[in-house]
Order: sequence, then C-alpha cells, then structure tokens
Amino acid sequence: MGLIRVTIISLLAFIAPALAEDAAPPQQCWTPAALAGTPAEIKHQRSKGPLDVAALKATPLPAATPVEPALRGLIESVALPPDKKLIALTFDLCEESGYFSGYDGRVVDLLRAEGIKATFFAGGKWMETHPERAAQLIADPLFEVGSHGLKHVDLSRASDAVIKDEVTLTEAAYARAKTKLATRQCLVGETAPAPPERLTVFRFPYGRCNAKALAAVDDAGLLAVQWDVVTGDPDPRVSAKTIAHTILARAHPGAIIVGHANGRGRNTAAALALAVPKLKEQGYSFVTVSELIAAGKPVIAQRCTGSGLGKRIARASRRRGTHDLFFLFNRHN
Repeated sequence: MGLIRVTIISLLAFIAPALAEDAAPPQQCWTPAALAGTPAEIKHQRSKGPLDVAALKATPLPAATPVEPALRGLIESVALPPDKKLIALTFDLCEESGYFSGYDGRVVDLLRAEGIKATFFAGGKWMETHPERAAQLIADPLFEVGSHGLKHVDLSRASDAVIKDEVTLTEAAYARAKTKLATRQCLVGETAPAPPERLTVFRFPYGRCNAKALAAVDDAGLLAVQWDVVTGDPDPRVSAKTIAHTILARAHPGAIIVGHANGRGRNTAAALALAVPKLKEQGYSFVTVSELIAAGKPVIAQRCTGSGLGKRIARASRRRGTHDLFFLFNRHN
C-alpha cells in the first residue's frame, strides 16, 4: 500500500505542476477588465457553427503514457491522512453538437477573487469556440484544465472511432490553445508555471462509460475523475441556498464536488459565495483534482456511477435538448 501511494504521488508530481498558493491571475496578456466575465457570455444557445475537425486532426500531439494499473478506473473521491482537510471544486464546461455553450464568469471571477483553486473539465468543442476564455483558464496558476470529451457524447454508447475522436481531438484542442499561449508569451513569469504538456484528467459526459471507453481513457494517459458531491446546479428549481446547503452537508476531506461554469449552472456563483466562507471556517483548503489525488489514496470504482440512473439522465438530456441533468442524482444520493 505504501508503494502504491508513493507511485501515485510521484505520478501526480510529474503531471500536475505545483501551483503557488498566492498566485495571481495571468496578467501577462489580459487586464483585469479582460479577465472579468460579462452577462452576455453566460447564455447557452442553439448554434450550427462548424467545428474545424480537420485542423484538430492535423494537430501533432505529444506521446501519451497509459495510466498505471493502480490508478485505472473511476476516481470518485480521495481518502486523506487524518491531518489533511482538502477538497476539490470541479466545474464542467460542456458543449454538444448544435449548441454554443456559455461562459459563467461569475464563477471564475469569484474563484479568482477568493484565491480558490479549482479544476475545469472542458469540452474540446468548448475550447475551440471560446479560445480566449480557454486560454485564460489554462494560463491561470489557480486552475487545472481537464478533458470533458470533444462534443459531450455518451461514451457508453459510442463506437471505437467516436471514442478515439472524443479523447484525442479534445487533446488537440488543448494543444492548440496552449500553442497560442506560448506564441503570445502568456506563460511567462514566476507566478505562472507552465501547464502540463498534455491533459491529465478526464470526466465522462453524463458520468456515463463502459469498460471499452474507460480503457481508452486510461490508455490515453488520462485519469478518469467522477465526483461524490453533486451540486444539482443545472436544475433551475434549485436555489443558491439549497446548493450551498448540499455542498456543506456532503463535504468531507477528499471530496470531489461537481458543478458547471458553462452557463447551465443556475445559481452556482451565488451558492459558492455562501458555501466557500463556511468551508474555510471549517478548516478546508481548496486544491485541484490532481493535487487532491496526490495527497492521498484515490477511491476508485471500476464502473460508472449509477448505470441505470445514468441511462435515464442521458435519455432525458437528449429528449429535452439539455445536457447534464445532475440534479437527478441529488434525488438518489
């Protein structure tokens, strides 16, 4: 067991550069006004804008090292030593075909103002349609950017070719954003360490997968990260007070909390404004998912959470024209 923990720490130390506790927003390329979110960006809307798949497929990618056996599977939380009280806030940035998702600057601005570390699971399509916002998140030493697939496809139902594209083309979108940052010299300065060469964590759209999809993600060198605390923020009926109560009631050392920052998380920022100060009062420190994994022993499942419920979520999502109906999980957890 000790050897496994040492291996985990060594791996994450390699793939997740240390982030300074007092790191400032990336001022090399953006003024505070440019970093601030705007109300117009929040809206999620229908759009048939094309995705340049050819450009993504032509993007060279660094070689991937498959995830080692001890870390393969779905990381739902992390068992921490008694002296550590860490928690990870995560936010999905989903964008499926036929839609242009938003950017909820209220969430990001609050995290920056409070110096809160977080992980954003970004879709490849979202990064391509929000190049400036994606670049800001990648460049910010407070944040970690992970993969949420290319177009938010249910990978439990996907072909081998679709699974490959969802994984590799999202990696290509990240590589394109990172290349632009380097060209603009946006990663210069001691307070902005270079982000990882490759994406290192992955979240399945809808929380849905099968053995084939999970193996493909692991083989691509991506740690598959689920969650164990659900905010329910896509549900318009859930108030900020209720979301905050859910976070506080279910928070525990090693928890991974899931929310949204793509305009489909209703009341998310207001809920964070209520919950974050209380979590700090309770002694919690906020870390990225990779830092959380490195700090303890991941709790790993070998199948996606609630497969039967996940099918109902995916069906409801396609029927209603929406995506992450995570509030359904709240009724069952």
